[in-house]
Amino acid sequence: MGYVKTAMLMAAMTALFMGVGYLIGGSGGALIALVVAAAMNAFTWWNSDRMVLRMHNAQPVAPGDRFGLHALTVELARNAGMPDPKVYLIDTPQPNAFATGRNPANAAVAVTSGLIRSLTREELAGVIAHELAHIRNHDTAIMTVTATFAGAISMLANFAIFFGGSRERLGLIGTLMMMFLAPMAAALVQMAISRTREYAADKAGAEICGQPLWLASALEKIAMGAARIDNHAAERNPATAHMFIINPLHAHKYDSLFATHPATENRIAALRAMSAPSGRSSGTVVPPVSRSRVPKVRNGKNSGPWT
Repeated sequence: MGYVKTAMLMAAMTALFMGVGYLIGGSGGALIALVVAAAMNAFTWWNSDRMVLRMHNAQPVAPGDRFGLHALTVELARNAGMPDPKVYLIDTPQPNAFATGRNPANAAVAVTSGLIRSLTREELAGVIAHELAHIRNHDTAIMTVTATFAGAISMLANFAIFFGGSRERLGLIGTLMMMFLAPMAAALVQMAISRTREYAADKAGAEICGQPLWLASALEKIAMGAARIDNHAAERNPATAHMFIINPLHAHKYDSLFATHPATENRIAALRAMSAPSGRSSGTVVPPVSRSRVPKVRNGKNSGPWT
């Protein structure tokens, strides 16, 4: 169902993009819009991962790191039946994480130092599994294309006033309304796609690590941390907010139309329902990450960095 909804939203975004191009310049404008979108998508397809990692000053994590972050990511990736992604660490106190890359063979998982300090090993496994689910589901590519379309629609709408074709078809008032409403509609579709993919990644991530409650507990801690700790790199680059597991710009409480992420409470409730005997997923659940690398939690206080 998640993929069907995503496909419908992507079709709506494409139709909106072509419609704006047609209103600006007729059939020729629609064709130009398509060419512009193709060029922008080609550029972001090959360069978005490096650009995003650079924006957040992410540093590569080599095998054998003292936190065991690389080894844990590799083990979970093999649980998921996918290639080993590159692993990056972002030096910021806000607990958070994201995945990027055009496909599973060219992907990266980035976590913050605040995440390592805030979570238990089990909870970290849940977070990494969620990010691996995004990669396996090709969500990183989907959201890259969606963001490019949304940006292109905004760009076209902003230039509409300078094209005579739009004024002839819509009049001055209609053109001004399009300049305002088209980017808003594009943003609504983009956010809806983002929320849909987050729910799907939560479900698949819980199956990858084998324990839905690990991710549920992590989401609760990350949401609290993101609400009180600033992520300065994310504040400078708000367009990347949808990539994180929790909105780094302080997530909204409700599943509002303009929210990049679903309400954390709703995500936690869905994960807890998965762990209940009557609410288990009918899909294939892979074995959980090996207990030899996951220390037991003592009194609920065994937070990172697990020294």
